[in-house]
Amino acid sequence: MLIDAHCHLDFAAFDPDRDAVMAAARGVGVKHFIVPGTMRARWQSLLALGQQRQDVSVCAGLHPYFIDEHLDQDLAELERLLNECSELVAVGECGIDARFDTTLDAQWMYFDAQLSLAKQHALPVVVHCVKANDAVAKRLRQRTLARAGLIHAFAGSYEQARKFVDLGYVLGLGGAATYSRAKRLHRVIKTLPDDSFVLETDSPDMPLSGYQGQRNEPCRVSDVCNVVAALRGQTREHVAAISSANAARLFRLPIAVN
Repeated sequence: MLIDAHCHLDFAAFDPDRDAVMAAARGVGVKHFIVPGTMRARWQSLLALGQQRQDVSVCAGLHPYFIDEHLDQDLAELERLLNECSELVAVGECGIDARFDTTLDAQWMYFDAQLSLAKQHALPVVVHCVKANDAVAKRLRQRTLARAGLIHAFAGSYEQARKFVDLGYVLGLGGAATYSRAKRLHRVIKTLPDDSFVLETDSPDMPLSGYQGQRNEPCRVSDVCNVVAALRGQTREHVAAISSANAARLFRLPIAVN
């Protein structure tokens, strides 16, 4: 079986054909989907998706990309949600996107607040980290969480990967791994311990090589699995099994992995 450990199935891009998209994923062996939250306005539809489908687990968070959409009171609402909704499996998507340097102070404020909530509720975090691996690793080391979390869409160096793994975090491997130019990432993937990564798509974003310009979909986590297996010199079945076990352990999913 496969688990897509990070896909935005609640996004409007899937409104016309969400059922068909999920059926296509199940057709290639995807048995479970982790859907992170991005902004307060989408939390209720996100929760509804998780309540409607046994194969979907959801998280709630405030994404740095949507920083202009967030209000300070959203953090209080997030805390209320965490207190009331036991089905949430993580806090996130949260983190730092250093491409947007004019909002970095606000990004760090929201990130720190969400780390505190994750620690308070003994939940893992789903971390968005772009051009900020060293700074984020330092902050995570300072703010020790009970259950660590996922570094989504990891594309850094071996040294940066080790920092996260040594802190107990797992790395999300997705579409970036399918590009032949991603030599540095390929070297990292070859050396990761079996228990340190999960597979993901970030659907509808981050299209795989060969699908540029198209909507990404959870079914393509199967292609990611094939690429990761080839890079590691392992069978597809082994990579599917260990990555799914890692996701199930991280998010405490009530499913049997086999």
